[in-house]
Amino acid sequence: MMAEMEFHGVFPYLVSPVDASGEVKAVVLTRLCDDLIQAGVHGLTPLGSTGEFAYLSWAQRRRVVEVVIEAARGRVPVVAGVAATTIADATAQAREFEQMGASGILAILEAYFPLADDGVFSYFKAIADAVSLPVVLYTNPNFQRSDLSLPVIDRLSRIANIGYIKDASNNTGRLLSIINLVEGRMKVFAASAHIPATVMLIGGVGWMAGPACVAPRQSVELFETCRGGDWTRAMELQRPLWALNQAFAKYNLAACIKGALELQGYAVGAPLPPQAGLAPEALEDVRRTLIAIGALTP
Repeated sequence: MMAEMEFHGVFPYLVSPVDASGEVKAVVLTRLCDDLIQAGVHGLTPLGSTGEFAYLSWAQRRRVVEVVIEAARGRVPVVAGVAATTIADATAQAREFEQMGASGILAILEAYFPLADDGVFSYFKAIADAVSLPVVLYTNPNFQRSDLSLPVIDRLSRIANIGYIKDASNNTGRLLSIINLVEGRMKVFAASAHIPATVMLIGGVGWMAGPACVAPRQSVELFETCRGGDWTRAMELQRPLWALNQAFAKYNLAACIKGALELQGYAVGAPLPPQAGLAPEALEDVRRTLIAIGALTP
């Protein structure tokens, strides 16, 4: 039976801190999770794009999720990212995360060869069928060779435990098209490519995004203001926060979030090779932006 749980609000996409020997830095990740929960976030999402899932081994992925579930201690839901090129691999990951105590699954499709709509549908349906947890679909046309089309989203929205979609396109109109199409069967989370206040205005339920890792209190305040319907105040909060998204859009996202967290005192390390860390001028850009929104002391 599907877990009776409603996801909404701010879900930071967590980084995956890994040391030089390949071990997950559990103490650092636990501290980050605890601080984010104390800041009021509504959930945690390990192994999203900011979590560098594509650069991690299965053992590392599993350990990241294990640490996050243990750190959360049931205080907030943990929606674990599942990403694979095959249905067999994806369903095995999803089942394992359910057994470990995850609250939901963020379903991501990796594809080497392009897939037709039926193949995309079959992949996500198989993940949903493999677990009793709520499933969040992930769509990112900028990075995925085979993305979720609107007809496939419509078909998937009719599967009982597929209740959410996180859209990482930079097309806010697409979000409204999805909201209109699914008629309440599926709820929409924004990504860092969208303006969160705008997404909330058109019917979104929150956002799953890397920048929330480094500005959790500001993100939560914005969400609560939007939910209260004070749109004038929401835009006062949104404008400076959007500068953070703009700064991160210039550079590698994982490098930005990890660099920002390092500035805030979390020893999360550099992005996994062959990715590079931020150049000094880029790190200074991030520093200035964090100070401007009150997420870093000058």
